[in-house]
Amino acid sequence: MSSLHETAYPRLKSEITEKELQESYTPSDTEQLWGRLAKTPVARLGLLLHLKLFQRLGYFQSLAAVPREIIEHVGLQCQFRKLPTQTQLLQYDRSGAKHRHLRQIRTYLDVKPLAGTDNKWLYEIALDAAETKEMLADIVNVMLEELVRHRFELPGFTVLKRTARRARNHVNERCFSAITSQLTDEAKQKINELLSPNGQTYSAWHILKREPKRPGNKEVRSYLQHVHWLQTLGEEMPAIKLPIVKHRQLALEARALNATEMADLKFNKRYALAVILTRNQHSKALDDVAELLIRMVRAMESHAQAALQQYLLDHQKHVDRLIETFKDVLTAYEQDTSQQQRLSSIEDIIGENSGTLIDRCNEHMAYSGNNYFPFMLAPYRQKRALLFNCLTILELKSTSNDTSSNALLTLFRSLQPSRAEYIKIAAASDTMGETFDPGWMPEKWRKLVLIKSEQSGDYDLLHRKYLELWILIHIKQELSSGDLHIPHSAQFDDYREQLIDDETLDAELEEYAQQVELPLSEPKAFCVHLKDLLTEASRRVDERFPKNLHADIQNGRLVLRRHKAELPTSELKKLDELITQTLPQTSIIDVLTDTEKWLNLHGNFTPLSGNESRLNEAQKRFITTLFCYGCNLGPTQTARSIKGISSRQVAWLNLKHATEERLDKAIVQVVNAYNKFDLPKYWGTGRHVSADGTKWDLYEQNLLSEYHIRYGGYGGIGYYHVSDTYIALFSHFIPCGVYEAVYILDGLMSNKSDIQPDTLHGDTQAQSYPVFGLAYLLGINLMPRIRNIQDLTLCRPDKRYRYQNIDSLFTGHVNFKLIETHLRDMLRVAVSIKKGQITASTILRRLGTYSRKNKLYFAFRELGKVVRTLFLLRYIDEIELRKTIHSATNKSEEFNNFTKWLFFGGQGIIAENIRHEQRKVVKYNQLVANMVILHNVEQMTQALKTFADDGQGLTKEVLGGLSPYRTAHINRFGDYTLDLRRKVQPLNFNAKIIS
Repeated sequence: MSSLHETAYPRLKSEITEKELQESYTPSDTEQLWGRLAKTPVARLGLLLHLKLFQRLGYFQSLAAVPREIIEHVGLQCQFRKLPTQTQLLQYDRSGAKHRHLRQIRTYLDVKPLAGTDNKWLYEIALDAAETKEMLADIVNVMLEELVRHRFELPGFTVLKRTARRARNHVNERCFSAITSQLTDEAKQKINELLSPNGQTYSAWHILKREPKRPGNKEVRSYLQHVHWLQTLGEEMPAIKLPIVKHRQLALEARALNATEMADLKFNKRYALAVILTRNQHSKALDDVAELLIRMVRAMESHAQAALQQYLLDHQKHVDRLIETFKDVLTAYEQDTSQQQRLSSIEDIIGENSGTLIDRCNEHMAYSGNNYFPFMLAPYRQKRALLFNCLTILELKSTSNDTSSNALLTLFRSLQPSRAEYIKIAAASDTMGETFDPGWMPEKWRKLVLIKSEQSGDYDLLHRKYLELWILIHIKQELSSGDLHIPHSAQFDDYREQLIDDETLDAELEEYAQQVELPLSEPKAFCVHLKDLLTEASRRVDERFPKNLHADIQNGRLVLRRHKAELPTSELKKLDELITQTLPQTSIIDVLTDTEKWLNLHGNFTPLSGNESRLNEAQKRFITTLFCYGCNLGPTQTARSIKGISSRQVAWLNLKHATEERLDKAIVQVVNAYNKFDLPKYWGTGRHVSADGTKWDLYEQNLLSEYHIRYGGYGGIGYYHVSDTYIALFSHFIPCGVYEAVYILDGLMSNKSDIQPDTLHGDTQAQSYPVFGLAYLLGINLMPRIRNIQDLTLCRPDKRYRYQNIDSLFTGHVNFKLIETHLRDMLRVAVSIKKGQITASTILRRLGTYSRKNKLYFAFRELGKVVRTLFLLRYIDEIELRKTIHSATNKSEEFNNFTKWLFFGGQGIIAENIRHEQRKVVKYNQLVANMVILHNVEQMTQALKTFADDGQGLTKEVLGGLSPYRTAHINRFGDYTLDLRRKVQPLNFNAKIIS
């Protein structure tokens, strides 16, 4: 159920500040003069109170519910000698004069109450909103906005909620009917079979939700069979055209229902949810198969690279002997003797080993230049059948006019039954339907694939196994770069279909240019702007470089001197120890309980169906579920630790009420409360955010679980965006094998909190050109941490530019013509991201892989060259910038450690095997961490206020050295008493530590 606090419906606050009284409840001179229409002092005060309350709320409020502070303030401003008593005001509120005054207020403010015909208009507004929104609170907010815009008096909240529910039910029923009407009798029979156990342990409905487990050969074969079944089932289901929000919500609701619960639904809804989930699972399954294909090929490459290194180590002695033999041959050749004597000496050295030596030379040359491809044959034999099955399932299509990949795919599939060692190029061309062009292949592959025929002496044969391997690697690269797409897939679909059209771009471009403060209307002007920035910045840094004490160029390479770390002062250490001693000992359960009672976070977790919640002890259920998943105890251990609740009750709320979106809403609520405190302002401005990842171990090595080279072991990556005020704004859970920088911009674009940073710090993975280019067009100032800066290159504004002091740092120049040509295409991407049509990670996955076909990649790369060079110039020139980046990224690393400390159950290993549940666990943990941070800041504020009142000198510098990542006063183990009756003092956002 949507409660009042979840919406924008205006209401009176329980505590009103002096500032609010002055700004919202002070009658102007004109209003006081107008208020003299009332005949008596009591009526005059009542008239002015209703006027100011209506201006603040938009509806008329009974004076009995008005806080005494407002009444006294209005009376004081109107210079009443004696305020009317409460009884007198209540008598006025029941009099006919009040109703006459309300009509006068409506006329004075030019507002009108809702009439009978207006209710129909309001219902139409609700219907339009329900087309794209699923939460009642969102629909209510749209109605509120329209009521205010058309100068209507706001009706009661119950009226709005009832109207919103009726509109949503009508729209949903219409969607359900539209989907069900397209079902054939055979499709309905398929759905009925899904929901019927037929004597099996699990119904097919349960099997439909299956997730892939550890990707061994047996599991992969089994899962591919499951995908085949899904494809057959999906062919019976009609296409679905629903708004993204509604589709996502209904899919979550369907996933949360078991077969029995589905059978209890109404006819239309049951069939519609079954179709939606079937389509959704099919889409995810296609993603899984594509991921399987990519990872198997990537694993073969990794195995081959490791095998090559081992081979080189094992055969080093043979290489030494070849070099020794070659040295002896050269020595014999250099002898001052006749040619016959030289040949005789060389023959003595080589003897009968010439054939063996030639074979070893050929073998060494085959692997020279890090050519690991021959070592892929061994693992390929084991994976060949699985890889062919994957490509049988996937319907790959090109995203460009280049059909070569599709032709190669046709050739590859035709080779499945073949066992021949070689195939003729002419036969391959006939199969492809076009001429086989060896020029597609890199030189290393051509040496392996192309074979000279003994009969003709020409290269007219192809080595079948190497050909298959090369095509697989080619397809993997094309899928990763977006040059190939999979229809009906979620992750690998054609991203171009999600971009805005030309009409929308033209309508949005002017406003968007103002938002990001860039000259985007004319491509030429934009390029001139970029070139001027780069020219001026490089000139300035070049002039200042001789005086730069923290940077130098040695042997043509840049050397940056590290700045000395600032050690904590004695005052800071003393204050930190005093806070530790002062903070009261508490348990993790008490911290969660206090924060929940402050913010009522449980209100975000209503039934997925949209019906009213029937949970008893909703707060207790929410706290235990949060403790269970956020601290990783699991339902069974949580039920053992907290009395009065069962493991089924704990798991129920997570399954039926919690989603990633709702966890994000709760996180935003905590962040907004945190941001109202004074103390975090000493730690940062909120304009900076740092993105960093940390590995989370998984019990099951499923598709999301992958071995991470940098972190070691199997698992996934928790990727967090942490504000410079220490609190985390957003989180992702991503596979280990994914390039982390792909997700670096998503956190800022998805951030809905009051803290809105514009500068983003990341790890060294964020250095790529496309990330810099896209961030710039989105109005984000990307400033990652830089390692090995001496290996990074700077780009000149023009190839003619030369510099006196830093010229050796520049390599190449920027192709501004390419930026100018494709600026509109790049802006289409940026505006689409801003409007929520597509995520930044979807685009960066395509731009993160080199593609000769994707002109957008080259355009973003050129733009990124400009932006990254501008940043690197500042990085070299400004020591304070390097300190800021270092400080921000340190906060991310500290947050990672803090979350791990709170994730103490189950040895810190995520036990969930379902991927969306794993993502929820990471968000649960972030929510717990943020709640503890908020609780710590509230406790620290009280302690520091006491210190200040006692005369202890507190400075901004000392306060700025503190951190909310405090754990010494929190007992994680042993005390799990959940007491909701314990009194909790309300949050005091107005407490100032330094006056």
